[in-house]
Amino acid sequence: MTLTSCARAIAAIAIALSFTNTARAADVPTFEVDASWPKPLPNNWILGQVGGITTDKNGHIWLIHRPRSLTDDEKGASLTPPRSKCCVSAPPVLEFDAEGNLLRSWGGPPAKESGAGYEWVGREHGIEVDDQGFVWIGGNADNDNAILKFTGDGKFVMQIGTIAPSKGSNDTTQLGKPAETAIDKAANEIYVADGYGNRRVIVFDATTGAYKRHWGAYGNKPNDDKQPAYDPKAPAPQQFANPVHCVKIANDGLVYVCDRINNRIQVFKKDGSFVKEWFFEKNTLGNGAVWDLAVWPDPKQTWLLSADGENNEIRVLNREDGRVVGTLGRSGRQAGQFHWIHAMAVDAKGNVYTAEVDTGKRVQKFRLVSDALK
Repeated sequence: MTLTSCARAIAAIAIALSFTNTARAADVPTFEVDASWPKPLPNNWILGQVGGITTDKNGHIWLIHRPRSLTDDEKGASLTPPRSKCCVSAPPVLEFDAEGNLLRSWGGPPAKESGAGYEWVGREHGIEVDDQGFVWIGGNADNDNAILKFTGDGKFVMQIGTIAPSKGSNDTTQLGKPAETAIDKAANEIYVADGYGNRRVIVFDATTGAYKRHWGAYGNKPNDDKQPAYDPKAPAPQQFANPVHCVKIANDGLVYVCDRINNRIQVFKKDGSFVKEWFFEKNTLGNGAVWDLAVWPDPKQTWLLSADGENNEIRVLNREDGRVVGTLGRSGRQAGQFHWIHAMAVDAKGNVYTAEVDTGKRVQKFRLVSDALK
């Protein structure tokens, strides 16, 4: 082979590699913020801390926020007498379409004389909508040791647990300030990341509420012994820390759990058998680096999106090995930035919706701009 032909061959290989790398890069989800989403709320309404966000089978976006987190100057129009023209809290549960139009809203403590049959949670946390249209919510105030099931119009259906003191991480009737839920449609089961008080995942029948099983870190029996403060140099903790902040189920049956303060995702089979774990930003202290997860909607569910409310970014992970292949966002208050990104969801078109707590008190939409849904 002459030098010229050798050079041509090398150039051809370089071009091929360039195309391969470009294709691979294009497959990784990338996004741009839609600063106009959602559209302005009606009725002089305002959002408080947004404790949960999810999408349903129709591509609608549901959120639950915390009216009691609003300060007097934010809800000035609702005071007696009013101190300002704006604003009034929106109802806790709101449903939007993908364009940002508000479709319906409801929720909050029922009137005492209504005989509603349930108590509303003290601090709204987590929302899930199953394929039958039922809406599941939870809370993380001191006695919020239950999850509530409603119709899409807000009619009460069922309660698992009670708004009463917790009974610990191995009780099968009561929850412990649950953070989030996930539905296994095929098995008709609801998984609960339980939570801010307990240190476990617990599973119930989604129709009857009957207890099925539960487990702690590494698939072991959880306990409620006081845990040492997180130390990035110490051996991996053998218990979940509080909060156990999210649970997600992939189509291949793997269950992903956010162990927030311990900066890790643990992966299980549906029976609670431990599979593997990944750590992220291990030196993160404070409120931890793994707050929520979303499973990418391509046929292979190639990616996981991981929300980090301490470092205020979303990581794009290879679902096979947990490798970080991209990031989105940083701390800040401008569109596309985050202050305490708390929860997120992705729709079938790859658009990402985020929810912020503390003083963030907003939702944002990020449109998919790469070719990542093959």
